[in-house]
Amino acid sequence: MAQALDIDRWDLECEFNNTDHSTDLNGVDRLIVRRGQTFTISLYLHSGNYQPGVSSLDCIAETGPQPSEQYGTRAVFCLSANIDPSCWSAAVTSPPGDMVALSICSAPDAPIGRYTLTLGRSARIEFILLFNPWCTGDSVFLDDKRSLDEYVLSQDGIIYRGSSKYPVPTPWNFGQFESGILDICLRILDMNPKYLKNPGKDCSGRRNPIYVSRVLSAMVNCNDDKGVLLGKWADSYEGGISPMFWRGSVEILRNWETQACQPVRYGQCWVFAAVACSISRALGIPCRVVTNYLSAHDSNGDLVIERVINENGDLIQAKEMLWNFHCWVESWMTRPDFKSEFNGWQASDPTPQEKSEGTYCCGPIPVRAIKEGELTFKYDAPFVFAEVNADVTTIMKKKDGSTSKVTNTTSVGQKISTKSVGSDAREDITHLYKYPEGSDEEREAFRKANHQNKLLHQQENEGLHLTIKVTTDMRKGCDFDVFAVVTNNTQSIRKCRLVFGSCAVSYNGTLGENCGFKDLLNVELSPGEDRRVALRLNYSKYGGLLKEDNLIRLAALLIDYSTGDSTMAVRNIVLDNPEIKVRILGEPKENRKLAAEITLRNPLPETLDNCCFSIEGANLTAGQVISERLGSSVAPGEDAKVKIYFTPTHSGLRKLVVDFDSNKLCHVKGYRNVIIGK
Repeated sequence: MAQALDIDRWDLECEFNNTDHSTDLNGVDRLIVRRGQTFTISLYLHSGNYQPGVSSLDCIAETGPQPSEQYGTRAVFCLSANIDPSCWSAAVTSPPGDMVALSICSAPDAPIGRYTLTLGRSARIEFILLFNPWCTGDSVFLDDKRSLDEYVLSQDGIIYRGSSKYPVPTPWNFGQFESGILDICLRILDMNPKYLKNPGKDCSGRRNPIYVSRVLSAMVNCNDDKGVLLGKWADSYEGGISPMFWRGSVEILRNWETQACQPVRYGQCWVFAAVACSISRALGIPCRVVTNYLSAHDSNGDLVIERVINENGDLIQAKEMLWNFHCWVESWMTRPDFKSEFNGWQASDPTPQEKSEGTYCCGPIPVRAIKEGELTFKYDAPFVFAEVNADVTTIMKKKDGSTSKVTNTTSVGQKISTKSVGSDAREDITHLYKYPEGSDEEREAFRKANHQNKLLHQQENEGLHLTIKVTTDMRKGCDFDVFAVVTNNTQSIRKCRLVFGSCAVSYNGTLGENCGFKDLLNVELSPGEDRRVALRLNYSKYGGLLKEDNLIRLAALLIDYSTGDSTMAVRNIVLDNPEIKVRILGEPKENRKLAAEITLRNPLPETLDNCCFSIEGANLTAGQVISERLGSSVAPGEDAKVKIYFTPTHSGLRKLVVDFDSNKLCHVKGYRNVIIGK
C-alpha cells in the first residue's frame, strides 16, 4: 500500500535552480524557473523515510485566480520513476532516507506566470514560471548561445535613430533583471483588459507567446487600457517628460507601478519598442528592437502615401505620414498556425497607430510573410507591409488649381537596422523584409500583395536628374553647405526653375520652420552638364528652429520649362551632437565603488547653462539614475566635466549609459562599455 510522504519543511534551492534556469540575475531569494526544464527542491520528512515504489506524493500546480485543468492552468500529477519533459512530472532523485531530492518539470507549453505548487497535504510552495528559449519543446526555443545572450540575457543595447544616410546609435538600458521589474511585467499582464474580463481564459492564453506578444503590443501603450506609456508627438511635453529624456526602461516601468498603473508621460516609437523589448526578455521571449528608415504610415490600406506640394515645393497636404524612422520589435517564436518557414522573427509594434481587432496594437506577424507579400496572415500584415513597401506619390497643385504629377525618388523601407549579436555594430536586416529591388521575387511579392503602384512603376525620367548631396561634417553649432545637383541627360539645352529649401523636421515627418531657401528661376543646362547649387545653412538661423531630433529636411524641386515636367528630391539630414567622453577611474570590480569622469565640449557659439550629466546602467547603478549638476556655465569651446560615483553589483560586460542636458543642448546621449571583474 502506497504511503504518502509526511513533509515537515523544504528548501527550494533557489540559488542552484535560478542559476541553472538563467534567472539568477533576478535574484536568488525566491524560485524563478523556466518551463520544460527540471528544477530540484529538498524535502525534509517529519516522520518515516522515502521508499521507492512505496512512498507516494500528490502534486498540484496552479496559476491564475481560476485554475482549471480544462484551461491548462491546473495540473495534477504524482511521483514517476523518471521525469517526463513533455508534461508536468515529478521524480525523486535521492536515495532512500528522511531527506528527499524532488525533481519537478513543467510542461514546455505551460502558461507562464505565478504558480502555487501543493505537495501532499502540508507543503505549499510558490514560484514564477517563464518562457524557456533554451528548451527544444518550447515554442520560443532559439538554438544559438550568442543569440540567447543577446536577445534574452543582455540588459542593455543600441537603438538606431537619425536618418537612413546617417543612422545614429542610441544606447538603452533594458534592465529586465533589475529589482522588481519582473513583478511589474507580470502585473502588466494582469492589468490587460482580456484578463480583467476573463482571467481564466487569459491565463490559459499565456502558454502561447503569440498571444502574450499581442497583449504586450496593446499594453505598452495606454490608448485602450491601463497601459504603460502615453504617446505624444508635439513640441510641448507639459505634464510629463520628453521621450528624449529616457535612457532606459527601468524608470518608466517603476513609474507606471508607483503611479497606480497610470500611464507614464511621454513616449515615442523607440521608447514604446524598448519597453516592449524589456518586458519580452523579462518573460523569456527572445526580442530585439528594429528601426525602419523612411517608414510609411498607410492608414487606408492602399499602399500609397500621397503628398501634395505647391509650386515652391512646400508640402501643403499629407493625409498619411512618412516617418523619418520608426521602431518596432521582433520576437522569436514558432508559428504553428502557418508553415514552418514562417517560424522565427515576428514583428509587433506597440506604438499606437491604427486599431487592430478594435485595439491599438499591431502583430505579431512573421517577418517572412512581409517579405513574401502574404497579406492574409495574422496579425496586421497589410499595415507592416506598407511600412516597408508603400509607394510615395507627389502631386503639384498650381496657383490656377490644376495639378500635375511630380517625379519622386523617395523609397520607403530603407536600411532596416538592429544591434548586432555580441557587438555594438549595426546589422542591416532589410533583406529579411524585402527581396532585392527589381528582382523577380520582389515582383512576385508585390503581385501577391496586389501592390499595383509598384508593379506599374515607370522608369525614372531620364531627361533631367536631380539629387541632394551633403558634406560629411554637419555638426550642431556649425555653418555648412548642402547641394542640389542637377544633371542634363538630354541632347539639348534645358532651361529650368530650381527651388531648394530646408526646414526643421521631427522624426515622424512633422515639418517645422524654414532654415534656408533658394529659388533660381533661370537655370540653363547644356547637354551632359552637371550643375551644383549650394544652400548655406547657418546656425544663427537653424539653431533655434531644430526639434529635439536634430533633423533638417532638404527638398529640391526642378521644373523643366520645355516639357513642364517636375522632379523632386528630398533628403533628411541629422546634425551631430558632440561626443561624450567617459573615463572609468579605479579597478572595475563588483561591489567596489567606482568613478566615471565624464566630459563634453561645448560646440555651440553660445554659453551652456543648467548643465547636468546623468548615468544609468544595469547592475551598475542599482537600478537608479544618478545625476550630477554643474555649478557654473560652460563657454563656447570649453569642457563640461563631472565625476559621478557608482557601485557595480554583478560582474561581466556592462553598458554605462550617459545623458547630458542643458538650456541649449538637450538629451545628448553617450555610453561606455565596462568589464566588471569579480
